[in-house]
Amino acid sequence: MYLAMNRFTVPLENAAEFEELWLNRQSRLQDMDGFQSFHMLKGAEEEGRILYASHTVWQSEAHFRAWTTSDEFRASHARAGQTRKLHEGAPRFEGFKAIQNIDALQSA
Repeated sequence: MYLAMNRFTVPLENAAEFEELWLNRQSRLQDMDGFQSFHMLKGAEEEGRILYASHTVWQSEAHFRAWTTSDEFRASHARAGQTRKLHEGAPRFEGFKAIQNIDALQSA
């Protein structure tokens, strides 16, 4: 398993528009081989900012890398430059390879 995460620091006044952008965008993740799940996470407000994290789970890092060079990736990010920048700085990417996995179904 490979987890890919981008973290965004969003000023409070941009939070509603940032969320609307994510909730209404057309994702092509489900079309990709190796894609397992996506979550958009919202943290607590702190000092007038909210931390968000986009979180995707892939079968492997190779599957994730294939996504980043795919036509589906380009299509899903095509409008990114056309919208007002709603977050501070660049998104911070973090990638993780799983070394252990415990599922709820395993313990039932």
